[in-house]
Amino acid sequence: MILKGFKQNSTKKYISKLLASRKVFVDNKKISSLGILLNMDEYDDFESFRQFAKEINVTPNNLKIIAFTSNKKKDLHALNFCFNPKDFRWNGKVKNAELQDFLNTPFDALVSYYKEDILSLKVLTAASKAKFKIGVLQTDNRLNDLIIDTNFKQFNLFKNELIKYLNTFNKISNE
Repeated sequence: MILKGFKQNSTKKYISKLLASRKVFVDNKKISSLGILLNMDEYDDFESFRQFAKEINVTPNNLKIIAFTSNKKKDLHALNFCFNPKDFRWNGKVKNAELQDFLNTPFDALVSYYKEDILSLKVLTAASKAKFKIGVLQTDNRLNDLIIDTNFKQFNLFKNELIKYLNTFNKISNE
């Protein structure tokens, strides 16, 4: 029990360190690559994210979806990568090669679609090399560059608001 508390505290310090050292990258480049990070225990409709990527002209080979689940025995989708808390070491360090590859990919945008306050998800959002981070309202507002506060279960509302903002920021190619 005490070790779990130490691990959580060291992970929180790691997240704070990552957020403090982050340099926000602003450019006029359109979004051509997209990373999606979601909590499968809260929302598991992968197809809605594929459709969203299609709507903003992101090709399927430039879309990567990973999902967190706290249930290790849950039926995992074959086409997507799922991870759980066992994929992390002390200080929030990732011990899964595919997960580390996701973090090192410089996506034009990362959508973090989760509401629960889970350290593993926060570590991934903070450690991602994505240039523009988008998420729903969470307990730590430092994680994302753009926060869209909608009812979490209404994905279409979230998607429509996000597309509206991305058009305003001139981040979507309308070709």
